[in-house]
Amino acid sequence: MSDMKITFPGNKKVSANWHGFEIATDQPSPSGDGSAPTPFDLFLASLGTCAGIFALGFIQSRGLSSEGLGIDVSFEVSPETHLLSKAVMKITPPKDFPAKYLPALVKAAEQCLVKRTMDNPPKFEITAG
Repeated sequence: MSDMKITFPGNKKVSANWHGFEIATDQPSPSGDGSAPTPFDLFLASLGTCAGIFALGFIQSRGLSSEGLGIDVSFEVSPETHLLSKAVMKITPPKDFPAKYLPALVKAAEQCLVKRTMDNPPKFEITAG
């Protein structure tokens, strides 16, 4: 298992050091400085960007243009729990993208590791001391 190091640079900032990258987070003002996305913002972005790299890979592997490729992601939050209850991704294929590949493009995006992990969530263990 790899170790991620979490550091606290000041105020409400929290950073993760992972694979040579420092991933900064912050809270919006007034409690934080609003200098970086919140951890939950990064989680949501990871869903869309992960699906995006799989969609892009599918298109590039077929030698097709990715110009105009886009993914719009919308989220629903449960009013009772205030937790994410649904994520909907709508892929806009590139111009002149062959219609016969649309189902396969969706299947490619569904292979995203973040989505598959959410489909089969891990167990969490938090300790102190």
